[in-house]
Amino acid sequence: MSSSIFIDQFSAQLIADMTEWRQHLHRFPECGFDVNLTADFIADKLQSFGIAVVRDIGKSGLVGILRNGNSTASIGLRADMDALHIHEQNTFSHCSQHDGKMHACGHDGHSAMLLGAACYLAKTSMFDGTVYFIFQPDEEHGRGAQAMIDDGLFERFSIDEVYGIHNYPGLAEGELMVRPGSLMASESSFEITINGVGGHAALPHQGIDPIVVGAQVIMGLQTIVSRNLSAIHETAVVSATEFVTNGTVNVIPSQVVIKGDCRCFTEDSLTSIKDSMVRIVAGICQAAGAKHTFEFINTFYPTVNNPEQTAYSVQAAQKVLGVDKVNAACDPLTISEDFSSMLRVKPGCYVLLGNGTESVGGCALHNPKYDFNDRILTLGASYWIQLVNDRLNQTINCE
Repeated sequence: MSSSIFIDQFSAQLIADMTEWRQHLHRFPECGFDVNLTADFIADKLQSFGIAVVRDIGKSGLVGILRNGNSTASIGLRADMDALHIHEQNTFSHCSQHDGKMHACGHDGHSAMLLGAACYLAKTSMFDGTVYFIFQPDEEHGRGAQAMIDDGLFERFSIDEVYGIHNYPGLAEGELMVRPGSLMASESSFEITINGVGGHAALPHQGIDPIVVGAQVIMGLQTIVSRNLSAIHETAVVSATEFVTNGTVNVIPSQVVIKGDCRCFTEDSLTSIKDSMVRIVAGICQAAGAKHTFEFINTFYPTVNNPEQTAYSVQAAQKVLGVDKVNAACDPLTISEDFSSMLRVKPGCYVLLGNGTESVGGCALHNPKYDFNDRILTLGASYWIQLVNDRLNQTINCE
């Protein structure tokens, strides 16, 4: 049975405030690390709740600090702040006022939910320990979490464990899904430049055709998943997505550039894929007498939930949403999330909260028609509050 104490105790004013905050953030989206107006807005709200704020962590990130009681235990709750470079096609009153930018991934909602939880926790003080409210820039490019870590996030603040949440269109509002271990995939890009000897298309024997070499490389890359990774334990995708030459209809090119994308669910698989690519590209090019360069850029690590913290997240979600509304063993997803970088440093858990399946909330992420479902603001904030109270060892007075 669901324990809706927080939902029931949320004042109509706080619910209205969260909606107003969310729609304000949606009107004024900012991208990457350039989220200063967003950070100003969030910092002002936190300070108005009596929460101390530290700014400019990882360029434009910020941390709110709320202490209560005598315990040294702590918990970190993270929301992302950045939007996408997309022209919004919605026509409602809170649509983007910044041309070419929009909150098409729901980070406006994530920030508003965390602000709502912060406001409630600051007023009620129903915990014993410290809550760190982490507001992160540049999640979409996969750089914000690491930037905050590199700027001393976990050295400057004594954060025992860290948690994150993302809305998920296609999952009914009021439902949540998660899994221990690998929840989401890594994302890595590669660029292979093959330099041959170009010439006349009628005289291919006088040169080294990089198109033929490149074709062999692409076919070789397709053997990585099928022949170098375990069919039982290692799910992965290796995709060549661009093939660019400097040739023309009757000219064999001198150069081919191959670009692509890789996804997998463990760092061991990630290392194996990269090593296999290095070996395949070098071997084929050497056999053909061509020269090459190879670049492998890892943007997102796999999002790997700690089993213990996942159990805490499931328990909190079940209390708020109901046992039947929580899928604690969902399938892994090939999308990526840079909260993964935080999970490499601290134990924690990332969950997905249903944004809806119908006209409200069902539109896919990164779509110009997307909008965050304001009806789940209270659900997300309640989950945060329940998790804080569960983890910081304070019994809730239900009377």
